[in-house]
Amino acid sequence: MELYSDAYFMNEALKEAQKAYAADEVPVGAVIVANNRIIARAHNLTERLNDVTAHAEMQVITAAANSIGGKYLTDCTLYVTLEPCPMCAGALHWTHISRIVYGAADLKRGFSGISSNLLHPKTVVAQGILEQECGSLLKNFFLSKRKS
Repeated sequence: MELYSDAYFMNEALKEAQKAYAADEVPVGAVIVANNRIIARAHNLTERLNDVTAHAEMQVITAAANSIGGKYLTDCTLYVTLEPCPMCAGALHWTHISRIVYGAADLKRGFSGISSNLLHPKTVVAQGILEQECGSLLKNFFLSKRKS
């Protein structure tokens, strides 16, 4: 079995973010990986569902739990294009996810600016994977909104 890199899986999360962009949603995408295989994919659906909690992370957590038939995502990795907010970090805490990898930092609303204790103590975090690509997609989205 071929082992895939963090960049490979972040590119898959970026594909989800591009789907969100095309649907006029804030372009954040996420995938959850177990045993080097994507078990869930999602992107922001807050506009479509008219639900402020329908962040990519919340959607992908539900899809992954359904995929594995349980609520704990131990031995799983979340790849998400933007640093999770405190709400999503809190939900990820309860999943006991092993690892979180994010692309662009969210200096205004990311969990790391609030508290490092929001995640489960065993969760490992990696940041900055394809940061330029993830950040550019978000910047372009908000620039287009300001021009409209």
